[in-house]
Amino acid sequence: MAQIETDTGRRPALALAAVLFGSGVLHFAFPKPWDTIVPRALPGPARTYTYASGAAEIGVAAALALPRTRGFGGRLAALLFLAVFPANVQHCVDTLRSEKAPGFLKVGTVLRLPLQIPLITQALKVSRRAR
Repeated sequence: MAQIETDTGRRPALALAAVLFGSGVLHFAFPKPWDTIVPRALPGPARTYTYASGAAEIGVAAALALPRTRGFGGRLAALLFLAVFPANVQHCVDTLRSEKAPGFLKVGTVLRLPLQIPLITQALKVSRRAR
């Protein structure tokens, strides 16, 4: 039986693309929760950042999905994960300050912050494998 050559970077790239595409769509379908985590120090309406980040996530997902742009898409994904980190920090701070937020949500927002590291690492791996 002939051995079939496999693209070792395809599956992780498509998984990352699916996560980003889903998140990007949610930015447009349900923007209000995303608006609330936009750092208040940013100028202009929060909704602008919500839509811009959603569009960026969908665009990066497309770049990851296409073999020809996968390497570039991986680098863009890593940069995107870095760019949205301040919003994750804002969400964590707001949740920890809230008297209404349940304990599990407070713990979850704190634990979510270091999860950016494996996302960035995976994006960079996808980029390297695509070359």
